[in-house]
Amino acid sequence: MKGWGILLLAGIVVAGLLTDVSAQGVRRGGMLRAGLDRDPPTMDPHLSGSAVDRQVYQNLYDKLVDTDQNLAIVPMLATSWTISPDGRTVTLTLRQGVRFHDGTPFGADAVRANFERMLFDPKFPSVRRSELRPVQKVVAVNPSTVQIQLERPYSPLLYVLTDRAGMMVSPAAAQREGTNYALHPVGTGPFRFVERVPQDHITLERNADYWQKGLPYLDRIVYRTFTDDSIRVANLKSGDVDIINIVPLPQVRQLAREAAQPGARFRLLEHGTFPWTALSLNVSKPPFDNKLLRQAVNAAVDREALAGVVLQGAAYPAYAPFPNGTPAYDPAWKLPPRSIAQVKEKLRAAGHPSGFAFTLLTQPGQMRAAVAQAVQAMLAEAGIQVKIEVGDEGTVIDAISHARHEAAVIEWSGRPDPDFDIYPFVTESGLGSFNYSAYTNPRVQTLLDAARYLTDMSQRRRAYAEVTRILADDAPYVWLYFPKEYKLVSTRVRGFVHVPDGMMRFRTVWLAP
Repeated sequence: MKGWGILLLAGIVVAGLLTDVSAQGVRRGGMLRAGLDRDPPTMDPHLSGSAVDRQVYQNLYDKLVDTDQNLAIVPMLATSWTISPDGRTVTLTLRQGVRFHDGTPFGADAVRANFERMLFDPKFPSVRRSELRPVQKVVAVNPSTVQIQLERPYSPLLYVLTDRAGMMVSPAAAQREGTNYALHPVGTGPFRFVERVPQDHITLERNADYWQKGLPYLDRIVYRTFTDDSIRVANLKSGDVDIINIVPLPQVRQLAREAAQPGARFRLLEHGTFPWTALSLNVSKPPFDNKLLRQAVNAAVDREALAGVVLQGAAYPAYAPFPNGTPAYDPAWKLPPRSIAQVKEKLRAAGHPSGFAFTLLTQPGQMRAAVAQAVQAMLAEAGIQVKIEVGDEGTVIDAISHARHEAAVIEWSGRPDPDFDIYPFVTESGLGSFNYSAYTNPRVQTLLDAARYLTDMSQRRRAYAEVTRILADDAPYVWLYFPKEYKLVSTRVRGFVHVPDGMMRFRTVWLAP
């Protein structure tokens, strides 16, 4: 696991502080303007199911632990941790002297209250339950020590805590605001919430009492929404925004050429792959309750053309949910070639020699439209007719979460541990949430449960390899490509650390004149 941090290994101790940042040469103050591809649905991390929400959260909330630019786990609100020899108790030592934006203290009681909110409050519709399911109890040992007790060893836990499950909200604010908490969010992060105008902007301001001395440098962050890919890019190029979270892949080559020109006012940053994009085929109803028809769709897709032509080489073709270079990636696996002959064979065996038709659900955006239309054309050549239906994010997520669709283009923002790139999408725990194909398989369930128990990545990798083979045959998902991670950034932006997870952290960012 070199370069990919650590797993839950019994007896490991990790200690230390986030590195102090020298302020030499830094220009303090100013407002950074960040362009987002869509309006964040909620400011409550425990209710969030959208990647764009997390862009704001990185600066509003601190997490118990975080990942660095190499995806290693680093301290944040927890300064160190130990794992018991049986792997069932994780003890966190917490940073002292930290306060929430409302002035209330952060400590073990606040951590316990956050876990109870996410896991055990029957009135709270938490989205974090599935990723924290093995947690049985959280105990505040003393004000600066908390124990997380597990029903079984759970190797992904620390990585889970680098995301929304590890983001600490103010228990006082959550209790006071109730169902309105997302309108007045309170964290311990480097910036505090000021206001939100839906479909327009979200404003954060500097937390003058932030626990990391001297940070942040900026006075204010304003997030603006640009759902149109070209308009988002144009606003960056004109200087109206300083950074954008999503760079449309078909434009990457041209943007790289422009950024390389003398006097260019923006830079194009690139990282390796982390997310994946796929077709989810709903196995619970026609037409995709027929495995042969799913296999026909799988054989009709030209992944090389999608990645190399439609997306201009800014992605890798995908065969599974494990991106190139990540721990569970298997370089020995051969990408399934497109085969019209195989499509025809599957259609005949399925009793549909003349083909069949289905509706493909997707979200707005030029890049998504280009991908959906390319898939539509590929399948049409094989006698499969696709009707594309575009819906807003909330409508699409609700439909695919509750298996009301036939097929959909789905995107996953990726996780540093392989578990959450696959587990919730193909197991019973994901039904009604992330299992967008309504697919279950006892062998897949057993293998993925075992991978959660194991701490040795070489052993986990064998379990993932077998799951990959099973899913390649069952085809509940047709994985399409792994997009590379890009950011388009003004040359005024300094101190920005481009982390492979694509999340924009502005704690150390400052603006040149």
